Amino acid sequence: MDKAGQVDFLVVGAGPVGLVAAILLAREGWRVTVVEKWPSRYPMPRACTIDHEALRILQAVGTMEEHAGLFEPSRGERGGYQIRNGAGTLLRAINWNRPAESGWANTNGFYQPDLEEVLESMAEEIPSVELRRGWSAEAVEQDAEGVILTMSRTEDGSDQEQLRGSWLIAADGANSVIRDLLGIESVDSDFEADWLVVDYVPLVDRQWDAFVTQYCDPDQPATAVNSGPGRRRFEFMRRADCSVGELGRSETAWRLMEPWDVTPENARLERHAVYTFRARWAQDWRRGRVFLAGDAAHLMPPFLGQGLCAGLRDARALTWRLSMVASGLADTSILDSYGPERGAHVREIIEEAVAVGEMVCELDPRRAADRDKDMIALLNDPEAVTVEPPHPKLGQPSITAAEDGNAGRLSVQARVEVDGVSGLYDDVIGGTWQLIGLDVDPLANVPAEHQAWFARMGGTASSLSEDGPIRDVDGDYRAWFAGHGCNVVLSRPDFYIYGTGTPDDVPRLLESLRAALSNSPVYTETGAMS
Repeated sequence: MDKAGQVDFLVVGAGPVGLVAAILLAREGWRVTVVEKWPSRYPMPRACTIDHEALRILQAVGTMEEHAGLFEPSRGERGGYQIRNGAGTLLRAINWNRPAESGWANTNGFYQPDLEEVLESMAEEIPSVELRRGWSAEAVEQDAEGVILTMSRTEDGSDQEQLRGSWLIAADGANSVIRDLLGIESVDSDFEADWLVVDYVPLVDRQWDAFVTQYCDPDQPATAVNSGPGRRRFEFMRRADCSVGELGRSETAWRLMEPWDVTPENARLERHAVYTFRARWAQDWRRGRVFLAGDAAHLMPPFLGQGLCAGLRDARALTWRLSMVASGLADTSILDSYGPERGAHVREIIEEAVAVGEMVCELDPRRAADRDKDMIALLNDPEAVTVEPPHPKLGQPSITAAEDGNAGRLSVQARVEVDGVSGLYDDVIGGTWQLIGLDVDPLANVPAEHQAWFARMGGTASSLSEDGPIRDVDGDYRAWFAGHGCNVVLSRPDFYIYGTGTPDDVPRLLESLRAALSNSPVYTETGAMS
């Protein structure tokens, strides 16, 4: 194939993960071709919750400036996420209403077709992005300089073409063709349950006590959730006495929702479909110049609402690495940490989602009663607090500073004010790599040559204070720094902490980062690898 027609990146899959990856790369100036087997967008809802970190990624894409109204923040009593037994007694509360690190509401409901429409429009407006709908991946070949993707028209397999890119991102879902073509095996957690997912539009305004309620009822496990502005969702587990076919009928959906007074008179059924909730992850996230992202790399039951969030994290963690390698700012060795970092991070979330799922899916009345007794006792413990959602640390090895307890954790974004203009930090100041000091100049001890190198990487440095040129509007940065025992933080383009300390530590942090990105022997000597 003529290499003159090679693009920088191929992306297989035009769901939110693939589109976000394409937009992030294209905004760095790269040519991207997105291949999607379906000729048009899927018109029905799928994912319906998204967290603060994922919204910050969408902020980086440019989605939030005009489309923040697509997302409905979690509200409700006892943290917004409640787990109750069949009698309605509260068993556990998860604090989805907590103040979040990323400047957005911790958890939000949304309507996936609306988000996909926005992302596709944004991608199509970028001249360096080409979207090829209606083409199915058939084969993948690699050489030292790139990847050849053979594809055929989904509606006419005899019509084939080949595309060549320097790198390929497989974001083609749970049944990933690319993953199968590469022969990558998945690890299964052995959790599996059939559930009916029912999306509906309420025709009458109604106040619910919680944003999400899990009903641990052995007679009929169920979930009720806000699924975006003006929409609701129920999920019902299939019992052994109900076939998949019977569960999938609209009559069954209405019958199961009736105890909540959701009827054809006060609601419009939008979609009902049976899904098998599973938990699995790929053994490898990379083969040469091909990378897995999103459901192609991992699958989790929806009990914590983290499936899409994890996929968007993949997109951001991978694209900053690929862009730096493609631009010559980093050695290809930085790509080796993508799978270990993301794999361990997502497995912790999967394990927590499975634990909630096993609790909700318990059908034995005796075991359910014992579970309820134990959980109620814990909930009534004066020292017990509302449970926090998972906050995993990046897996190892990772591109973070060694022996720093904060490294690998999610960093912070809050409101700042500069010259009378206030807004979230990424919008007002920005920067891919961010070096932030509180009441100190983070570059005070950094040689000019290192400062110039940091700027070439797209890094920004700023000093925040109560009354200085860059003002910490709400005191959120001051509280964050106090909680983390530092006054300087260096954050990566995916918003995870590279390292923290004081201005005296910054030269060492930048030196170790530079060595890590260049695969220098100094990398291990200076402790850049965690």
